[in-house]
Amino acid sequence: MATVVVGLATAALIIAQARLIADWVTEAFATRSFPPGWQTAALMLALVFAGRAALTWLGSLLAHRSAAAVKSTLRRDVLAARLATPIGAASSASLVRTVTAGLDALDGYFSKYLPQLGLAATVPLLVGGTILLTDWQSALIIAFTLPLIPLFMALIGWTTEKATRQSFGVADRLARHFGDLIAGLPTLQAFARARAQRHGVELNEGQYREATMKTLYISFLSAFALELLASLSVAVVAVTVGFRLVYGDVDFTTALFVLILAPEAFLPVRQVGVHFHDSADGVAAADAAFEVIDAAPSPGGTGPVPAGALRLEDVRYTYPGADAPAVDGLSLAVEPGAVVALSGHSGGGKSTALAIAMGFLVPESGRVTVGGEDLAGLDLTDWRRQVAWVAQEPGMLNGTVADNVALGHPEAAAADISRALADAGADFGPDKHVGDDGEGLSAGERRRVALARALVRIRVGGARFLILDEPTAGLDADTEARVIAAVRATGAGALVVSHRPAVLAAADHVVEVVTA
Repeated sequence: MATVVVGLATAALIIAQARLIADWVTEAFATRSFPPGWQTAALMLALVFAGRAALTWLGSLLAHRSAAAVKSTLRRDVLAARLATPIGAASSASLVRTVTAGLDALDGYFSKYLPQLGLAATVPLLVGGTILLTDWQSALIIAFTLPLIPLFMALIGWTTEKATRQSFGVADRLARHFGDLIAGLPTLQAFARARAQRHGVELNEGQYREATMKTLYISFLSAFALELLASLSVAVVAVTVGFRLVYGDVDFTTALFVLILAPEAFLPVRQVGVHFHDSADGVAAADAAFEVIDAAPSPGGTGPVPAGALRLEDVRYTYPGADAPAVDGLSLAVEPGAVVALSGHSGGGKSTALAIAMGFLVPESGRVTVGGEDLAGLDLTDWRRQVAWVAQEPGMLNGTVADNVALGHPEAAAADISRALADAGADFGPDKHVGDDGEGLSAGERRRVALARALVRIRVGGARFLILDEPTAGLDADTEARVIAAVRATGAGALVVSHRPAVLAAADHVVEVVTA
């Protein structure tokens, strides 16, 4: 709305500018000297120029503020969607590129394309209407030639959009490849394969360079086409006005007024096509962000979570693009204090079942209930407060072991953290340093920290369910027995995925997960 208002004011100043120039230039040629009142005319023209400059600044300010607000909102929504869907989410490299450099390109959309779109919707109408009242023949030529620019712009825009999406996809693939290389660099270095990956990175860089140059080529070519079309259109108006001026069909003041205004009628529409290329990268990134946001499950209802058992009733879920369901017809019940184990072959849908129980994934059919109430109608945030969850690859933050265990409940005391670590079988102290992404801890040590975090969440935070994905993988038999006893002693209902015989033997119920 602000852009339209700025566009209307700009169009009014453009018309006033053209009228001042046409009238006073004609007067100067007629009198062959500075006409009376030229100082006033110069002052008024200076005020018009200053007004246009101020409106341009105001439009840019509003555009950048809008861009900042939209980018901030999109980034928050993407992060919320990522947190709501930790299972089967997009790669971290893609997300980082989308929310940083990708969404930064929206500045071109808001600071150039969108304000210019407002000008294109208002300025040609007002300028064309003014020319119509002054010289209907010139207005008729403009009315026939002006629509050609949006037509060609649309044709070029489809090609540009396709090229931009291709370039964005290549850049996304390069980001994922590079991110995977960085994550696996220690392993590659250990097996002396780090240098061998250089060729793959160079190939991806070459593909990205070619895609970028193709986009720039289309951009420059389309700008040339639009400039040529607009110039020819203005030339047609100028030639007809010139001939009519020679034969006395139009006076000099009107002819000059039309010639000054005619380019201004075409300029806003022409600039829309030019600035479209500035916005293409940002729009592609916004589309990628919306894909992440739209893929997130609904936030659920607002109902309080009742006491009682957690049940999965004949649930089925198929990942997007998959040919077969990951989970089909699964039913189970986790009563308070009971331990239920999920078993089955790797990739059989056990982790998917846990994600459904957490509310990270919404089943296609069947339902999840807590205390007899459908989870879809309950407050998911309230539900997750009552659950301690340990994933296959637990998240770790830079700090100490105590800092990471305290994530289970920030108010946990040092004694609670030490006890939880002991029950989880940790043979290291709470003061041990942990680097980014758990650097400095082995896979088994990470699981011990994650189990301790879950125990703190139960004992101090009051959670009443444990959902554990392979909690004892990488642990020795003694530690495994201690962990099972600690889980049992919490009194919470536990849903555990495991292949270990000791865990399956200690469970109250074992559910075999079988998919087609």
